[in-house]
Amino acid sequence: MKIKIFADGPDLNQIKKLKGINGYTFNPSLFRKLKVKNYLNFTKKITNLVNKKSVSIEVIGDDNQTCLEQAKKISMISKNIFIKIPIMFTNGVSSKKVIKKLHEQRIKLNITAIFTFKQCKEIYSLINNKTPIILSIFAGRLYDIGIDPTNEIKKIKMLYRNKKNVKLLWASCRMPYDIKKAEKIGCDIITMPVDMILKLKKFNSSPLKYSKETVKQFYLDAKKSNFKI
Repeated sequence: MKIKIFADGPDLNQIKKLKGINGYTFNPSLFRKLKVKNYLNFTKKITNLVNKKSVSIEVIGDDNQTCLEQAKKISMISKNIFIKIPIMFTNGVSSKKVIKKLHEQRIKLNITAIFTFKQCKEIYSLINNKTPIILSIFAGRLYDIGIDPTNEIKKIKMLYRNKKNVKLLWASCRMPYDIKKAEKIGCDIITMPVDMILKLKKFNSSPLKYSKETVKQFYLDAKKSNFKI
């Protein structure tokens, strides 16, 4: 596949073991899940392991000035870091002002939590044709609310077709097959949790063989549990 795979929230041991990964993405919720105690120190540990591959690290502020200061501090850790900036603050106000300032300062950005074409259109004029930028469209969460994300992604891709420095990322996977949908629609990147990345090895397996393995799993679990009917 041409689409690049970013591992979403792996721990340090998984980073060491994963093969064929093009980059890594993290957010405060994933750091909490990993029981991170020091945000910046853990970020340094990640960048020391990834061999210059792309790493997206999110700010934790909720206003322009705080996000601006945090972004600069995080970006100084390593040249391969993309700063994740949510498309809006918790009050619903657009973060376009901080996006504009950071982009003008040539800081690589990953604009995250994007759900609509309208959000991408609002920041289009702020983005130049040079500094790398990732637009993370939360396809999985759109599915969660009963919306097919492909229509929004198609419109976003068309809007940014002339900005070669802008890459579209299919975020919040719900199943391994999302990688095929993401590539078909023209996304440049997909971010997947480790368990889904490992399941990609099953692609092109025989359906009948997998059916047999599934039946066997249920049978052995019943035996191990000493179930009686």
